[in-house]
Amino acid sequence: MADAPELGTLWEDFHRVVNMNSAELAAWLRVRDADERTEPLPEEAGTATGRHVLAILQKRRTDLTEDDVRVMRKVVDMVTAEADVENEPEAEDSRRRHRLMTLGHDPLKA
Repeated sequence: MADAPELGTLWEDFHRVVNMNSAELAAWLRVRDADERTEPLPEEAGTATGRHVLAILQKRRTDLTEDDVRVMRKVVDMVTAEADVENEPEAEDSRRRHRLMTLGHDPLKA
């Protein structure tokens, strides 16, 4: 696993890019997967990465696993690469916004 200073930096970076709290992300993952007739079970809603981000949000830093650290790095890299500070998506750019929200980052959230 990462050493303590590196883990501390990753923890801060992860919580900076993941700007949705666990309740918001859980609700989004359920809504995202719902269709006209069914809604998935809460623990089955969303992508595997989205569910893992949700699990990480509910943990303390001392409880992280190697897999958590791997997913945190992946999410930080993906959101950083996708987010464009100069050109954040507008409300009508729903595909990009929804993809980021699945990772716990709502670009329209202050």
